[in-house]
Amino acid sequence: MSKRVFLIVLDSFGIGNMPDAADFGDEGSDTLLSVSKSDKFNLPNMAKMGLFNIDEVTCGTKAEQTTASFARVREASNGKDTTIGHWEIAGVESDKPLPVYPNGFPDDVIEKYKQLTGKNVICNKPYSGTVVINEFGEEHMRTGDLIVYTSADSVFQVAAHEDIVPVEELYRYCQIARDMLIGEHAVGRIIARPFTGSKRGEFKRTINRHDYSLKPPKKTVLDYIKAAGKNVIGVGKIYDIFDGEGVTEKIKTGTNDIGMAESLKLADRDFDGLCFINLVDFDSVYGHRNDVDGYANALSEFDLWLNDFLPKLRKDDILIITADHGCDPGTPSTDHSRECVPLLIYGENVKENNNLGTFTSFAHIGATVADYLGVEYEADAPSLLDKIIK
Repeated sequence: MSKRVFLIVLDSFGIGNMPDAADFGDEGSDTLLSVSKSDKFNLPNMAKMGLFNIDEVTCGTKAEQTTASFARVREASNGKDTTIGHWEIAGVESDKPLPVYPNGFPDDVIEKYKQLTGKNVICNKPYSGTVVINEFGEEHMRTGDLIVYTSADSVFQVAAHEDIVPVEELYRYCQIARDMLIGEHAVGRIIARPFTGSKRGEFKRTINRHDYSLKPPKKTVLDYIKAAGKNVIGVGKIYDIFDGEGVTEKIKTGTNDIGMAESLKLADRDFDGLCFINLVDFDSVYGHRNDVDGYANALSEFDLWLNDFLPKLRKDDILIITADHGCDPGTPSTDHSRECVPLLIYGENVKENNNLGTFTSFAHIGATVADYLGVEYEADAPSLLDKIIK
């Protein structure tokens, strides 16, 4: 019988700062603790799995008997961004951080980009994606200049109105940036950010976002699973994060709601392998905007969704819930935070009431997935399979 693994990344759902958080300016960050203070916070399913039983989690009520195996996981890689976090989840640790630009991109980078695209550039500063289009959208519509901006993440983002710059043309401009930004300026992702609307206050980003990522530095467990002839279904921005490497099928989503709806459909499908899901709203819609109540409500909606999803799991299925970094909405910073992440592993064949303690690499997760699927693989941390299977 085929085996299925559903690996769900709650983007930015950190559970407390790592020992080196101060080196990243994130001492005291705790996304889970911050959102737990909201009256919108209600996570009965994840509580039963053991979320509040995880080492050093100080909020919520611990379950007397958990329904899953659970752990606290530290990031081994030198970073706190989406790309490096997902690469590590897929088995590849990164010693070198990807470049970031807290003061905007250097003049020579912008000048070269302008020459290659034939377009002028406005902004060139770190910005919230929704704020930047409201502040520069009208100027962009008047001039046709591209809105280029960044964040605390290793990203080069290009925003343009769909009526001024057709989506395919924006994609071409982003591919130019991807080809250009190599070497010392090899950012993790180039992101196309199309938007619509007629004036300030009415501009809205569309679902036509597209990421142009660096390829992982070496094979991830996704590549090994694909090479073994099994499925690797990427839901959300998974395909983009890995630049398609190791993914056999991509399902594009724009919101958590769409991602969860697509995941329910996949639970009804026959496949053999991995369904890798990213739910991005926690980070992009709530974490970066310091919206504690919105973040808490989104977590509660996910937990409620589990009521529909869990009964669809088959005897040999495994569900893994984790995160890629933090983004504490309760701190003054609007940036990602250097935090540990939760690991909840659930299934009929998985040990219950099983505290795995604390691990020092997300790469254990990818190794465990490949091991469970019976795939030969290489990863930068060993599998946990012998610790979780009954």
